[in-house]
Amino acid sequence: MRFGADARIVLDAYPNIAIPAKVSFIASQAQFTPKIVETQNERDKLMFRIRVRIDPDRLRGRAEIVRSGLPGIAYVLTDPDTKWPPSLQASAI
Repeated sequence: MRFGADARIVLDAYPNIAIPAKVSFIASQAQFTPKIVETQNERDKLMFRIRVRIDPDRLRGRAEIVRSGLPGIAYVLTDPDTKWPPSLQASAI
């Protein structure tokens, strides 16, 4: 994963809308991990906090629909040569 990678946000309030976004932050240290990681299986469970950001121009005039604090899920495209599945194609929001 890289800074600026393509992402989609699906809000709980609008489960059929995939909002285009970009990765804007990647934590430098893993979180929610045991103090000592000794096996490959444990290393596979490491989690890094990320942030994704929606282009402010896309949100202009939509403050009543999309606002900070709404729960949802962010998906990140880790391989730029891969296409988004149909359910995560960019929606016109």
